[in-house]
Amino acid sequence: MTQQGVRWSADQVLALAPDAASRKAGSKLGTAGPWSDAGSGAEGTVWGLCKGSGSRPYQTVVDLADAAGPGYKCSCPSRKFPCKHALGLLLLWASGDGAVPAAAEPPDWAEQWLADRRRRAESKRKEGGGSSASPGAADPEAARRRAERRAERVTAGATELEQRLADLLRGGLASAEQAGYGLWEETAARMVDAQAPGLAARVRELGAIPASGPGWPARLLEECALLHLLDQGWLRRDRLPDALAATVRSRLGLPASADGPPVRDRWLVLAQYDTVDPKLTTRRIWLHGTESGHIRLLLSYGAAGRAPELSLPVGLALDADLSVFPGAGQLRAALGEQHAPPAPAATRPPGLTTADAAARYGEALREDPWLDSVPVTLEAVVPQPAQQPDSWQLADAGSDSALPLTPAARARPGLWRLVALSGGTPVTVFGECGHRGFTPLTAWSRTTGTPIALC
Repeated sequence: MTQQGVRWSADQVLALAPDAASRKAGSKLGTAGPWSDAGSGAEGTVWGLCKGSGSRPYQTVVDLADAAGPGYKCSCPSRKFPCKHALGLLLLWASGDGAVPAAAEPPDWAEQWLADRRRRAESKRKEGGGSSASPGAADPEAARRRAERRAERVTAGATELEQRLADLLRGGLASAEQAGYGLWEETAARMVDAQAPGLAARVRELGAIPASGPGWPARLLEECALLHLLDQGWLRRDRLPDALAATVRSRLGLPASADGPPVRDRWLVLAQYDTVDPKLTTRRIWLHGTESGHIRLLLSYGAAGRAPELSLPVGLALDADLSVFPGAGQLRAALGEQHAPPAPAATRPPGLTTADAAARYGEALREDPWLDSVPVTLEAVVPQPAQQPDSWQLADAGSDSALPLTPAARARPGLWRLVALSGGTPVTVFGECGHRGFTPLTAWSRTTGTPIALC
């Protein structure tokens, strides 16, 4: 929010919710009834008192002006961020019906928290502007020895995995179904010991394939071939071009820093979604540079049960610097200096046909053979049932070309939201296109141009 007259949409507010329960509870508080002394400041702050079960109302304040992302403070006992009161306050403010009037100054309790937040941000900025050398970086020789020791462990792990794959093929793929998941989990643990988390993750995926339904032997063979290619890429990395060698290191899970030159642009948030496992929540945020045309990916992480700190709802744009990580065709970037707070934007990226999207994925595979999908925007496509039972596709309007939707996309409620938004007419859709099909993440309303999150 850059000025008082610019407000978020309800979808953008609800995208901040840490879980479905918070979205539901926050939506109930998005009316004027429980609120008093609500107001908003010119610098992108919103505050109010929410009546609760006790005698004293909850003091809720939200800071939308921080370029690092929204901040929340509420006197309620909830340990979720944002809590349902912060979500309800933002929904009330987003409605624009005058229930959250513009105020010259926030109350003392809100002003104190905002001032402390500003001081911490300024202190962090000054520290970042100083020497950024870490203790490890102060001794390059020690860092070099650590890197060599890890490379030796990874090499030992890759060599062991090659032997495991050879044994599998020698004994026949049917042996994978008979062995069960335990053997693969043991192999994955060996890859963790070898400090190659990327290999461990792919090995675990192999273990799940025999139980994935008809056609699993072909899928298992495909994944074994890709894993063999990754092993060989590491074992022969000295013969690879620098960019491809960096991609191999990235796929193995070795650490890297975003050392590419920073690119300043006005970055439009195309999609944001989380994937959750028992230990970690990973948030993926796709950005489109409105001037450069580049598409970049931000990754943010949170411990199990907690949402990642970085949150950029769909439809916002931020004036910021991004630096790309090394690797051939690498789209992942690190968020650098932010020159203004995120603000709603009405722009959208240019779209492709379904045939062009498939071709783009094929071209990307030449640089990164382990790539599952690429981000693309499809222009003028219609969601419709496919010939196979329980299957859907996105078809180009006026042509026979189409992309099937992935099984994951067909299982999401967002599919029906997309179908309702289209109503049988062409829409613009952003998503991920890969060998399993297309996963829609965001669509734009034909009437208002508003982005609608589908994930």
